[in-house]
Amino acid sequence: QAGRFLQMSVEYARKIGFKGAILIEPKPQEPTKHQYDYDVATVYGFLKDYGLENEVKVNIEQGHAILAGHSFEHELALASALGIFGSIDMNRNDYQSGWDTDQFPNSVPEVALAYYEVLKAGGFSTGGTNFDAKLRRQSLDPQDLILAHIGAMDVCAKGMKAAAAMLEDGRLEAARDARYAGWDSARGLGLLDSNLETINAQVKSKNLNPQPASGRQEMLENLVNRYL
Repeated sequence: QAGRFLQMSVEYARKIGFKGAILIEPKPQEPTKHQYDYDVATVYGFLKDYGLENEVKVNIEQGHAILAGHSFEHELALASALGIFGSIDMNRNDYQSGWDTDQFPNSVPEVALAYYEVLKAGGFSTGGTNFDAKLRRQSLDPQDLILAHIGAMDVCAKGMKAAAAMLEDGRLEAARDARYAGWDSARGLGLLDSNLETINAQVKSKNLNPQPASGRQEMLENLVNRYL
């Protein structure tokens, strides 16, 4: 029923000439115990099943990514790779309680990595940065609301500048390209067009013994910190 309802919504939107984006916001829980738009991967499978992967995009919230056990940048990168990236809600959740706390963003490193994926995807073609956030219960003064928005905008601005610097510098992307360069080699491309029996025969006949290469995570984390 949910799939057909979404199909009808898309059909009606096109009928009346609506040109805007139709978005689904992945969320692992609430209002139901078992959400069927759990994360980006789940939403894509749902859209694919109903032929809507070219009609509907995702609005990704940092907090919901956290609740689903993912990082914000992971969900953004996956949505971009699948062609369904639409918009973002830049509000976070508590990492320990599992509650959907909808707090204003306050971590420049997290925001920078998120905007890095947004910029890498070409930026926003629809939607943008939204604050679907609220104050904490103990924040009772009117000025708290003003300070929350000011702080969140500052964090996003700093994160965006850091992301742009990382992308322009190119070292982070170069490290990622080098990490997966083997898949672009003749042997790597050959694996994709082969089968397990052929691969097994090649390994035995050529006595292949590939050695693991360091992922250098600590170096990359240090590299990111240089831009913050």
